[in-house]
Amino acid sequence: MTSKKVNLSRRTHLKTSVKLFSFALLLSEVDIAWGAKILGVRIWPSEDYTRITLESDTPLPITQQILTNPDRLVVDVQGLELNPTLKDLVAKVKPNDPYVSQIRVGQFQPGIVRLVFDLKEPIKPQLFTLEPVGEYNFRMVFDLYPTTPPDPLMELVKSSAKKESALAKSNEEVDLIAQFATKKEKDAPKTPVAQAIPEIKDTPAPAKYKRLITIAIDPGHGGEDPGAIGALGSKEKNVVLSIAKRLKEKIEGEAYMRPYLTRDGDYFVPLHVRVQKARRVEADLFISIHADAFIEPRAKGASVFALSQMGASSSMARWMANKENASDLIGGINIKTQDRQVANLLLDMSTTAQIKDSMQVANSVLKQIGEFAALHKGKVEQASFAVLKAPDIPSILVETAFISNPQEEARLNDDGYQDRIAEAILRGIKEYFSKNPPVARRVSS
Repeated sequence: MTSKKVNLSRRTHLKTSVKLFSFALLLSEVDIAWGAKILGVRIWPSEDYTRITLESDTPLPITQQILTNPDRLVVDVQGLELNPTLKDLVAKVKPNDPYVSQIRVGQFQPGIVRLVFDLKEPIKPQLFTLEPVGEYNFRMVFDLYPTTPPDPLMELVKSSAKKESALAKSNEEVDLIAQFATKKEKDAPKTPVAQAIPEIKDTPAPAKYKRLITIAIDPGHGGEDPGAIGALGSKEKNVVLSIAKRLKEKIEGEAYMRPYLTRDGDYFVPLHVRVQKARRVEADLFISIHADAFIEPRAKGASVFALSQMGASSSMARWMANKENASDLIGGINIKTQDRQVANLLLDMSTTAQIKDSMQVANSVLKQIGEFAALHKGKVEQASFAVLKAPDIPSILVETAFISNPQEEARLNDDGYQDRIAEAILRGIKEYFSKNPPVARRVSS
């Protein structure tokens, strides 16, 4: 090869290297300009709202606009290039989603991805970013709320209409029996001897239920917040929802009770909203169901907690309360909303009377669970759980077992164990109300 050809080859190689370096530099500049990487996309539909989450390695600046005829939410996400992960969002919309019919995703401009949410009805969106926490990186959250929220009390009244009707008929029959007994007593002639002898009643008068007893059942965690995760991969949010649904079914079988679930699917409910929901349906009792974990896998046994205003009853109770109270950070709430201020006010209103009643319920439930399952402690524990702070509703938290214990994790996934836990909770509820009938603050809901 001649010297001329060698120099030409070197110059060509050098030009190619410069071009490759320039291209690499350009890519680097693009990454700096819009280099966010989408790590995951998730959709959590529910009757209350639908949540869409985009998880990324850097925060995502966005702009939004709502369009009508038809109803749409248009979101432009800056710093992104369309990729397969984002395209997956389209296929994640479920046919039964109450608010989103479909999502369209496209490259609107270089570095800007446009998301179009086709809506089934008008919505009020809340869009916010969550800082990295736990296993999550940055999250951009789209919470799509209906402009007219569903009324949980009206839904509960509709679902329990037959029970209400039967209850009214039962009350009427008791009234007739009482009226007949009173009339018979007045009409019966009394001799001087009979007048001097106190009347002896062989049987008590029939009990009169003035209203249905409403039990709010609160399955912990949900959606973005999986709760504790066992060694076999069991997620607390799934286990407790299954137990809660079993308890709901059992309560539905009781003539004078009706159940209400704070969540009936896999979606996140902030702690203060769980309390607000129970108050909106005028619940007579609030039961939060969990299956928590501890730092040591040897920890075992079921527990029942009530609220404490004087500090936790043990170091583990304090640790568990702090862990549960952090659920809002994992699940993700919009701290800029006014609801947060309302929540802080609500959670400071708890009363001594509520705690006293809660302790009675808790003792009844703990006794029933202890009939067949190991207990972590033989007495009710107390701690400052945020979810127990309804000021006017007896509230307890049931730790059904430690999901961090391999043996107990297996039991928590067993249908038989779940059913026995639900049955024990129901027996505890019935025992409590047999001794503490609900006050007749309303004839019907």
